[in-house]
Amino acid sequence: MLIAFVVFAFVVALVMTTYAAITYLPGYLAQRELDRRLRDVSGMRPEDPVDPASTVVRQEKVGPLPAIDRMVAVSPFGGKFKRLIEQSGVKTTASAIVVAALIGGAAGYILGGLFTTQAIASWLAAVVGLVLPFVWLRFKASRRLKRFEEQFPEALDLLSRAIRAGHAFQTAMGMVADELPEPVGPEFKKTFDQQNFGLPLKDALNELADRVGLLDVRFFVTAVLIQRDTGGNLAEILDNLAHVVRERFKILRQVRVHTAHGRFTGYVLLALPAFLACALMFINPEHMSLLFTEHLGKMLVIAAIVMQTVGFFWIRQVIKIEV
Repeated sequence: MLIAFVVFAFVVALVMTTYAAITYLPGYLAQRELDRRLRDVSGMRPEDPVDPASTVVRQEKVGPLPAIDRMVAVSPFGGKFKRLIEQSGVKTTASAIVVAALIGGAAGYILGGLFTTQAIASWLAAVVGLVLPFVWLRFKASRRLKRFEEQFPEALDLLSRAIRAGHAFQTAMGMVADELPEPVGPEFKKTFDQQNFGLPLKDALNELADRVGLLDVRFFVTAVLIQRDTGGNLAEILDNLAHVVRERFKILRQVRVHTAHGRFTGYVLLALPAFLACALMFINPEHMSLLFTEHLGKMLVIAAIVMQTVGFFWIRQVIKIEV
């Protein structure tokens, strides 16, 4: 099995390298020739650096398999998948995630076959390896959005102070983009650049709300657009919105403290059967092997997994309180 795994990895690497060379080499050579001709026309020397940020053209990332990127783009879930990648802040593409999932599934199946003799264990390991890149991407997006929520009141305060100081709203957004760290700064930077390059402010703000996907940002966009149509003190509106966001965070933290016992109970109830099963496999493997060799045992394992999953999500819904 080890020799088969090494041969499989070598063949996959060889195929991927050949495909990448066939796909990217002509484009790379053409781009290099175009850069050389542009340098000749503009009088630039070959050693002069080129700033990627100096262009106003949106640069679309191309993954290791452009065909998969096109298939994902036209699929029903392509828009949500692309939005998830943007929210995670990871410099990757849809095809890279899909390739990583396929490699993870194949590696999980092979490793499951190396360490166990049960076919169901190999397939479970393959499923885990297949979904692991998507779970990691979701985790990165969730953690980045939580940081955005924590920094968003500070961005509103900075906008309010800049407007009170006499700056225009667009200039205040540029100050937020320059002063605040990731992820609030880069997100406001995108919005500032979009409206600075000619996109209407309404469309730029709506894209910010769609890109981030938070209710607080939607409130902010709605308040700004209404104020621009009807008038009013925008600085005072932003101060009130920042106060509401901070109070909501305070209540949310109190709720998390009161529901900590329920969340911990859910984690323990989910992990305890799996931990006991692993322990019994080492203590008495003949006794546990009946669950994987007998038909009734397999049905009981599947029923236990389903019931544990339902119970975990049930507890999550019980302790989940929207603030």
